[in-house]
Formats: sequence, structure tokens, C-alpha cells
Amino acid sequence: MPVINSLAERKDELTEWRRELHQHPEICYEEVWTSDFIAAKLDSFGIEVHRGMGKTGVVGVIRGRGDSDRAIGLRADIDALPMQELNEFAHASKIPNRMHACGHDGHTTMLLGAAQHLAETRNFDGTVYVIFQPAEEGGGGGRAMIEDGLFREFDMQTVWGMHNMPHMDMGSAGVHDGVCMANADQFDMTITGRGGHAAQPHLCIDPIPCGAAIVQSLQTIVSRRVGPVDSAVVSVTIFQAGTAKNVIADTVRIAGTARSFLKDTRTLLREAIHEITETMAKTYNCSIEMDWTHGYPATVNHAAEAERAAQIMGGVIGSDNVDRDIEPMLAGEDFSYMLEEKPGCYIWLGSGPAPADGMLHNARYDFNDEMLPVGASYWVQLAESELAR
Repeated sequence: MPVINSLAERKDELTEWRRELHQHPEICYEEVWTSDFIAAKLDSFGIEVHRGMGKTGVVGVIRGRGDSDRAIGLRADIDALPMQELNEFAHASKIPNRMHACGHDGHTTMLLGAAQHLAETRNFDGTVYVIFQPAEEGGGGGRAMIEDGLFREFDMQTVWGMHNMPHMDMGSAGVHDGVCMANADQFDMTITGRGGHAAQPHLCIDPIPCGAAIVQSLQTIVSRRVGPVDSAVVSVTIFQAGTAKNVIADTVRIAGTARSFLKDTRTLLREAIHEITETMAKTYNCSIEMDWTHGYPATVNHAAEAERAAQIMGGVIGSDNVDRDIEPMLAGEDFSYMLEEKPGCYIWLGSGPAPADGMLHNARYDFNDEMLPVGASYWVQLAESELAR
């Protein structure tokens, strides 16, 4: 079954919702306006609404015809990013340093559109939980909702997620068997030496050469310790030192990320980074403090659910347009916590081609509204298939 006619006919209305959400971006756990917007829409559709799970999360309960105890969860992320939008169109962000630069406004709208249709037709036997999750962008909102009882209060057998991809052509999709996104950990270290006059380095303990040596050595972890057929990346993204040209700094701050697909590789990266930093600190007579943050675990699809997701999406856009051999990404995603608790699948929905400055997390990105009926149709047909009468 292709795009559902009634959803295609509602494209303009869906676009209005999406653009209103785009104008009111809110970041991790601050999604109060967004949650109010979602709850009001669900209530207007006659859907039972639950709020406050994961602080600003919203769950809608849609019961089908019949008395089956089967249930599924459909999840959309709702938060924005702390960045200044550079777009100048009418629906650009109204909030300084806040922007929907990852398409969560579109994800929210697609699930709202599906919820409206499912509430009107109820052409399924069981229960559909529509999960609007806060704080995906680094806040672990998926985990927070689980800790607040998402799967205890709403007993679903499977859970499903989706993300737009502007580097993939519109009308295409990617569905992985197994891992689709990475473990994403963070490190933040402070190297302490002894500062002084730049003309008297022999009286100082300069932490900058130590920091430079650490950065260089970290790049050998993946090339020399990780197996060639495995995938990992260590990225130093912050190197901060000094305040004046004629002063040797007391400290250097180095921070970045370590990403991998496998649990053993995740452990290897952490241990190797600790080993290198401690060794270099001793070599350069510096001291070092390291903070390690375990980020999101790898996002791993379940095989049976991935197959069913591919079949359903193939029915919407054509099976030839669903890539089952797509490469995983080393980005992180907190839907991973839900997939650790329940079987399910996370798919990528093409929304491009977008210009180079229109990719995810770019200040000129905007969600492709042509995809709204497509994503909503996928959600509806997935629910009706999983809970067939």
C-alpha cells in the first residue's frame, strides 16, 4: 500500500504543524511548549494522553477495535539543538540560540499525523502507544522515560523509531539488520603543569607539549589497536590552553568523543585513552584528571522487526527503494535504550537531496515537508500490520 490518500490530502495541515513546531524549538527537558502542543493535538483527536514521563515526555494511548492485549510503541523525538538558526524563511526559529536542526519537528509531526489517522480509523486489534520523547540530543530522554516506567505502565511488545536523512534521496529508506548507530562516549581531561613566563620555559612545566603528544597518540588507537574490519573513531574536539602570548599556561583542557559499534571495542577505546593520557602525563612531568562519560549505547535493530519494517516501508515507497545493506553511522541515538528493553527497529527515511549546508545539525537545515505523509503512512501501516485484526 503506498502513501495513504487521506494523509496526502492533509499534507498542508501537517506542514502547518511542523512549521509551528519549528518556530518554537526547545532543548533537553525544556520542551514545555512542545509538550503542550503535542498533548493538545492528541486530545483533540480523542486520544488518551499521559504526561510527565521523562519530565516533558508525552504518551498517547490509541485502542483499536477488538480486545487483543497486543501493543506496540511508536516513538518520535521532540527536542531541538542549542544553536542559532541562519535560515530567513517565515517559519524560522523565534527563539534565540535554539533550532530544530535535526528534524525532530518533522518526526513529531509525522507521528501526530499517524496518531490522528489511527484514532479516526482504529483499523487494528490491540493498542498503539505513540511516544513523544524529550532530550534525545545528549540528554538521554529515552532512558529517562524508561526509568519513569514507560514499559511498566505501557505494556508493549515491540518499539519502533525513525529518523530523516537529508543525504539520502527522498523516496528512499535504509533498514539495518543489527547495529545501525554507535556507542558514543565522551572524555574531558585537564592536564596540569606549572605556568610562567614564555621567556623562561626552563622554570615551568609546560602542559601544551604534553597535550599535543596526547592528541597525536590518541590517533593511533583506531589505526593500531582496533581490528581493521571493526569500526571506531576517536575525535578530539576541544583543545584549550593559555590566555596570553607571553605566558606559559598552567593547564590544558582536551575533550572529545570515542565511538564504536562493539562492546569490546568500546572498552578498548576507554582503556587505551586512559593509558595514553597517564603515560604522557608522567613523561612530561604533568598531572592529569580525566572525566569519562558513558554516552548512548549502540543502536541495534532486532532481525525479525527489521525485516518487517523493511517490508512495510517497501509497501509505501517501493521495495527497490529500501536499502537493506546500508552502512551504519557512528553517530549516537538514545532510542538504543528502548531497543535494549524491547524488540524493535529504527529506520532511516530519505529526505534529500539537500544542499551541503542543509544537512543535519547545520544552521541552514530544514525538514523536507514532502516527507510528512510518507513517514505518517509508514507509521499507520506498521501499526495496522503488527496489530492486524
